[in-house]
Amino acid sequence: MKIKENFILRNVAGSFVVVPTGKATVDFSGMITLNETGVFLWKQLETDQTKDELVSALLKEYDVDETTAQNDIEAFLKILEENNLLIK
Repeated sequence: MKIKENFILRNVAGSFVVVPTGKATVDFSGMITLNETGVFLWKQLETDQTKDELVSALLKEYDVDETTAQNDIEAFLKILEENNLLIK
């Protein structure tokens, strides 16, 4: 899975936000603010990744146990899916 092409991550006044571009501006009427971990996962998803690859990357980057990493990734992916931001 990966992030759809018409969504980009921007740093606006010290906050990281996801904004639509092009055709996506018609279908997406909002903005998503990401924390540091969300930014890390977003950048991972700019290329095709599996859940296992995301868990592995998160475990290498942060001092977190595997169960917490899996739960956090599931919650993050759910938000992306609910907002139609992922290609599976």
